[in-house]
Parts: sequence; structure tokens; C-alpha cells
Amino acid sequence: MTREALFSHLETGSTSVCRSWVIRRRDGVVLGFTDHDRDLVVDGVTCRADTGMTARALQQTTGLSVDNTEAFGALSASAIAEDDLVAGRFDRAEVVAYLVNWANPQDFLIQFRGNLGEISRVGGSFKAELRGLTDLLNRPHGMAYTPGCSAVLGDSRCRFDLGQPGYFVEVAVDSAEEGRVFRIRNFATFDDRWFEGGRLEVINGAAAGLIGVVKIDRQEGELRRVELWQSIRADIQPGNTVRIQAGCDKTTVTCRAKFANFLNFRGFPHIPGEDWLASYPVPGRPNGGARRVGGGGV
Repeated sequence: MTREALFSHLETGSTSVCRSWVIRRRDGVVLGFTDHDRDLVVDGVTCRADTGMTARALQQTTGLSVDNTEAFGALSASAIAEDDLVAGRFDRAEVVAYLVNWANPQDFLIQFRGNLGEISRVGGSFKAELRGLTDLLNRPHGMAYTPGCSAVLGDSRCRFDLGQPGYFVEVAVDSAEEGRVFRIRNFATFDDRWFEGGRLEVINGAAAGLIGVVKIDRQEGELRRVELWQSIRADIQPGNTVRIQAGCDKTTVTCRAKFANFLNFRGFPHIPGEDWLASYPVPGRPNGGARRVGGGGV
């Protein structure tokens, strides 16, 4: 990349520049687009000219304000497919916008780097919000003092190995209703509710790589019923394989009894309750921090 060459070209007053975008999805798929009338190779990615994708003027600010713009485009099987948008494969994808000298594509400037935000579809087109890197600063950071565990099961704070036998299963589904309710055979070795709160990932088929969170896990006769909180928005056929991981309700009892991982519990179960925080000293009434039951007892 030669930014200086692009700046020199812009200073001539007679320019041959266009805009290009590169989208990198979380599943590793990389797509390139340009508003030029022919394909360009920009930063090692082929940016296609026949996609109908355009973008509004980029709004950038100083300080920590979030940079915002929007991208528009036509839905097509060869570029951005509606099924992929519905399935969430473009959610939070990385976006890089370039200003490129189409006569010499190695001369380019990165104008924007961020992620896709809200995506909406109208007819055969889509509109996607682009959020700058400063949007990450809007996320809460630090530790919250809560009775339940604040770690994610299996992460670097929890340190539990979800690959241990008994804490995951890979099975073929017998049926899938609207991508949300699954019925599975050969699954009765686990207690009811063992996987509630856990993660279900589709391993193969049209929905491969998509993930849902288990809401209900019950044995119903010969079949196991696994229901998700939200539908996986892609086609799942009988015989497709899913991987289901055990769930955690963030309590000390579950951490100790189900996972034997209490040393890594990241909650504060002995924080005084709201009753204690809002109370005041009264002679003869215990005020040791526990929740009061009934007429003032502990």
C-alpha cells in the first residue's frame, strides 16, 4: 500500500478513485465489493463490481463518539444472500472501507474500520448499519458484584474444560421444528435439564456453524426434547449433527455439585440482600445480612 502515492494523485485535481468494502464474517468467509465498473483487487481481496452495493457518506468524529455510516445493496445468491442475512451469518462481521485509485489499485487508503450493526431487509435489498471501533467502548467493563457467577462457562475465568466426557454430546437430530425445537434419540443417559442454559451448535448442513442457547431439556418417552430460546434461522434437516454442551445456572450449588469447579466460582454469594441494605437498626430484630422472612425473622 502506498498512501503517499494516493495523496499525490488526489492533489492533481483530476482523479480516478472509487470506494471499496471488505466484509469478513465470523465464520471466516471474506467478501469484497466496489462501486467501480470492474472488479478490483484491494489489499489482497477481490472486490466485485456487479453486486450493486453502495454506501452513504462516512460520518467520522473526533474523541470517543461512535463513527456511523450505512451500506446498501441488492440481495443475490452470488453476493449477499438473503438466507445468510436471516441466519445471522453477517451479524457483527468486520467491515473495512477503502478509498482506492482504480487505475492503480495498490494505492488505497483505509477510511473506515468497524463492524456491521443492525441489518434490515426491504424487498430484494438490504440496509446495514456500520459501527466504528469506538462502539466497543460502549460495552460495560469490569466486574459486577452479584450473588451469581459472572464468568461464562468454559472461558478463561471459569477454566472448566467442556470437552470432558459427560459435559457434551454430538448427536443427529430426528426432527427440528422451526429451527427451535429438536427431538433426538439415544439421549436418555443424561438427567433431565442437564443441558438447560447450555449451547447448541449445528455441525453440518445448511445451518453449520450457527449457535443457539438451550431453554428446555427433557426426556419425553424415547425422544429427548431440546428447545432453544431463539430459533436458528436456517434450514435444519433430520440427520444433521448438533453438538450440545452442558448448561450452568451460575449458582454455587451447580458450580460445586455439577462441575466440581467451586474454586473458580466468580460470584459473591454472601453479599447482603436488599432487605438488609434498606433496613435500619431496630431493638430485638436481627440484622445479620440475611433475607428477612415473614414478620421480621431471619
